[in-house]
Amino acid sequence: MISASARTHPAFAYLRARRARPATWSDRYTSVFGLLVAAAVLGRPVAEALAGLAHDADPARLGPGVALVAAAYAGFLALARALGPVVLPAADAAWLVTSPLPRRAVLGRTALLLLAVAVLAGAALGLTALSVFGAPGQLGLRLAAALVLGVAAGVGGMAAAVLGQQSPASDARLQLLIAGALSAAVLAAVLGAGPARRILAAVAEAPASLGAAVAGVASVVAAFLVRQAWVALDRIPARRILASSTRTARVTSAATTLDPGMLTWVAEESHWRGRALRSRPWPRLVSRLGAAPALAWQEWLRVGRRPGRLAALLGAAALPAVCANATGGGSGPVAVMLLCGALTAAAMCTGGVRRDGGDPALARMLAVDGRAATAARAVLPALLAASWSALALAGLQAAGTLSAGAWWALGPAAAPALAAGALRMARRRPVDHSMPVIDTPSGAVPTGPLIWALTGVDLALLGSLPALAALVSRPASVAPYVVAQAVAGAAVLAAYILRRSRENRP
Repeated sequence: MISASARTHPAFAYLRARRARPATWSDRYTSVFGLLVAAAVLGRPVAEALAGLAHDADPARLGPGVALVAAAYAGFLALARALGPVVLPAADAAWLVTSPLPRRAVLGRTALLLLAVAVLAGAALGLTALSVFGAPGQLGLRLAAALVLGVAAGVGGMAAAVLGQQSPASDARLQLLIAGALSAAVLAAVLGAGPARRILAAVAEAPASLGAAVAGVASVVAAFLVRQAWVALDRIPARRILASSTRTARVTSAATTLDPGMLTWVAEESHWRGRALRSRPWPRLVSRLGAAPALAWQEWLRVGRRPGRLAALLGAAALPAVCANATGGGSGPVAVMLLCGALTAAAMCTGGVRRDGGDPALARMLAVDGRAATAARAVLPALLAASWSALALAGLQAAGTLSAGAWWALGPAAAPALAAGALRMARRRPVDHSMPVIDTPSGAVPTGPLIWALTGVDLALLGSLPALAALVSRPASVAPYVVAQAVAGAAVLAAYILRRSRENRP
């Protein structure tokens, strides 16, 4: 805990006196009244949701459900590691962290906030896991065990992220934990897809007392990790806190100004900053083809220098099949998931296009024909989109969601349209908040963020209509849709390339 000398330090007394005014009886009354109103509004839905947990596990959805929970936990750990997780406001990080004040006293408020976030995220994970496994008997004990186990996992994972910020060795262990969670997701998906699902069924049928014992052990481990993280707050290097605080401030600024495009710049620059890259000779074929392929080769180099992200992207191709089996989703959600995933894969390698869009004068100085440059830069997004969507469609067919046929061919056929949409997304301007607001029956809709979000997606959606129609209707023969999709995709990409060439911008 924070020592008495730290709490009575003049600097902390000064900060407490000016951070906020003292709470009055009116403030306390408003807080209590708001909590009572929230409890009255949410009490019945929460009670009905908890009562709905008293059911037997569905063996067909047990494996995919556990896989989604494990993947969500891995995402929670990865997000905590990416954000810091120990951060401070810009002003506090600028002078309090580098001051001789006790570090734990400076970071005390942040530690409490991280603890609250971890508790909430862990409770959500625990309830989700309980809804997957079900609670055929002893609902109260199973619910308590699931909550304790989920909170222990959330708090322990956040503590591990704090320890990872303190030393590279602990960060390596955190990465192993993330990899273990992803491996558990893959293993659960494999076990739930065949006769081995009996293993997960046995776990679901385990007595409630065993779950309570596991939750108790997990809580002890989490408490130990929290203690280690609290001690490690004094040993976190100031440069790491400053870097994470700056990164989080930029992310917050992008969120508050509704400029999501800035988030990708933050992630990209945070990855490459301070890295020493080894020079490699270019392939002779690239040099012989001309200036346009050489201009596009930077995207191939960037993708090749991040094999982990490429492996994670290709591994995510199994998510549509897992989600379809876990939720019993219909044709529409599966088609939307496939479109979003393939478009994300295509947009992963459009950094050069985004930089040219932000600095048109520099792009003109390169003196490269706009049609040739756009065509060269569309090759890699089309290749990644084709690979991802083909793997995802093959996974859906293997899981039994799609009937027999060459469904995988829809992916390469739609890849040109997806590449055109990704290139159009890369050239989006920042959100124009001066655009009017449209009143709808569901409320006011700002057109600036709406147009920004639909730019590029509209082109991909238009060029992928045959594939989406096939996924929704599930025809007996997919061959005509593949042919129509190939024609539509090539036409959309050709039209986009011609339009870009007229603007005289590569």
